[in-house]
Amino acid sequence: MRPAASAARNLKLSVCWASVMHHSKFVICIDNSAYPASLEVRKLYEMVTDKDAARVGQIRVIDESGESYLYPAALFVDANLSEETQAAIFKTV
Repeated sequence: MRPAASAARNLKLSVCWASVMHHSKFVICIDNSAYPASLEVRKLYEMVTDKDAARVGQIRVIDESGESYLYPAALFVDANLSEETQAAIFKTV
């Protein structure tokens, strides 16, 4: 890849990650009894915004498979992470 193209790609990725980080929310699983293979209790999960799911009491999270799936919202609590903590999480990705 040419240097200019590489720089443009890196800038695009940085902007994309900044957007994701700004709009991301993290939740903690408090009950995995119905989904023991997919969720771990006390584990932090990234929540993906899904307004349709919210209307029916569910949330979309990225689970152990690495894919986003719908789960009942009652299985999670908001992690209330600071921006600094969220930045540290995304820095490790």
